Amino acid sequence: MNYILKVKNIEKSYGERKAVKGISFNVEDGEVLGFLGPNGAGKSTSINIISTVVDFDKGDIFFKDKDIIKNKNFFKSNLGVVPQDIAVFSDLTAYNNVKFFCSLYGFRGKRLKENVEEALKFVGLWERKNDLPTSFSGGMKRRLNIACAIAHKPKLLIMDEPTVGIDPQSRNNILETVKKLNENGTTIIYTSHYMEEVESVCNKIIIMDEGEIIEDGSKDFIKAKYNKENLEEIFLCLTGKALRD
Repeated sequence: MNYILKVKNIEKSYGERKAVKGISFNVEDGEVLGFLGPNGAGKSTSINIISTVVDFDKGDIFFKDKDIIKNKNFFKSNLGVVPQDIAVFSDLTAYNNVKFFCSLYGFRGKRLKENVEEALKFVGLWERKNDLPTSFSGGMKRRLNIACAIAHKPKLLIMDEPTVGIDPQSRNNILETVKKLNENGTTIIYTSHYMEEVESVCNKIIIMDEGEIIEDGSKDFIKAKYNKENLEEIFLCLTGKALRD
């Protein structure tokens, strides 16, 4: 298999508490991986480690067979992150927000303009390019967040609960965007507390609890293994906890 990301024996502690306990998994090029876990499972820490936001204590992470620590610039140039909290500048237009984030990856001139236009059109905000985010609905801000993360055309995109706090129509719009990004060749790690979203867009599932991976496999494999049609039932069976409190 062609793995774009390999995570090997990653550990992370905060004082006496071990948040991540030697987890290992691979992400295949072109897949959408659903990363699930109840509060305190270590999921957020793991995602932040992969995003290079948080340092890890032990282990190795490879992107395209290159160590991400030794090749940090290479990795970051191929990584996009859509954070759970909206990360755009309220005093910049939609166009200038995307332009700023894309320029951080070295894009200039004509190529920069083309990438900004393509990203805004992709998320359906080109007609609002000259407006400030303060005039946007929650769903539109979420879409702008995505545009800022994809304008440099990353190979790997981490989306941390990208539909939190928005209406069903906006949620469906974002889920369609996720599918189109994947169809265009982007590998995605997707975290969500909405199991129906995972069912809709992900083809592989990792479930964490208490700092460990307790299930890792394709969506169909996991359903067949536990002889259940509903991922929510499987999640409760494995963790004994509700995904969203």
